Amino acid sequence: MRKKWMWIGLGAAFLVIGCGDEKGPGGVTNAAAPPAAMPVQPKAPAAGSTASEPGITALSVSGPIIVEHQVDLTAQRDGLVQKIYVDAPARVKAGALLAELDGRQIQSNLAAARAKTRSVEADLKNWEAEAEVLKADYGRQKNLFALGLTSQEQLEHAKYKAESDQWDIKRVTETLNTTKEEEHSLELELEKTKVTAPFGGLIARRYVREGQSVTKGERLFWVTAEAPLLMRFTLPEKFFGKIHTGQPVQVTGADAPTEKHLAKVKQVSPVVDPSSGTFEVLVELAGDRGSLRPGMTALAHLENTH
Repeated sequence: MRKKWMWIGLGAAFLVIGCGDEKGPGGVTNAAAPPAAMPVQPKAPAAGSTASEPGITALSVSGPIIVEHQVDLTAQRDGLVQKIYVDAPARVKAGALLAELDGRQIQSNLAAARAKTRSVEADLKNWEAEAEVLKADYGRQKNLFALGLTSQEQLEHAKYKAESDQWDIKRVTETLNTTKEEEHSLELELEKTKVTAPFGGLIARRYVREGQSVTKGERLFWVTAEAPLLMRFTLPEKFFGKIHTGQPVQVTGADAPTEKHLAKVKQVSPVVDPSSGTFEVLVELAGDRGSLRPGMTALAHLENTH
């Protein structure tokens, strides 16, 4: 019985030794060493950050080169292109005749309207002359009535006839005004057959040819001014309030980065577009335009955006 308990005690001792922690010298348990701390690197400022972030004082943004005056001239009425006087890339002055539509029918109608106006004018003069005669008759009847040589009925007849003639004069006068307005309307239609330049500039493109039938609103010419050159671009809303009118800007062409142009901020949008979170900036270039032309893409470099 003593041997049985001895073997049980030895087994329990071996079990404790196998499951216990490893002891260091002096019976102290060796705990696992903590992992070494990783060095923290400083975070670089994000691109396009505002001046509140250190080191951000300049900004570059791309945009198109534009001009204030640039339009597609369209036909003001239906017609046949009778004559084309200029072609791209001609330079023209404001009011220069570019093309002409066939206006013979309008000219004929205008001649008839002018003849009608002259007829009504003559008719009006006839009524005015008759009014003077009736006025004189009425005055004579008043003198005769004062002398007792005519009746009251004859006096009133002369009076009402003179008044009636005045209403006829007003009627013919309104008819004359109508004929003059019709004449003016045809003159405006005749002007629409002449295509003129709305401002001085360059004929960038011609869309029609002689003998072609066009409809109202159809494009005829593309006319563009050549100066002053402008550049429009958008910026994120975090730059709102940091761009000011008159602020200097340096502009370079996308294909000619060494060619630098001076410009100034002309206009800053007072609101931010909620759909894109951006606002518009318009700058105007000064001096020689160099190789820049309307429609090109350029880069604007803004300093001190803080």
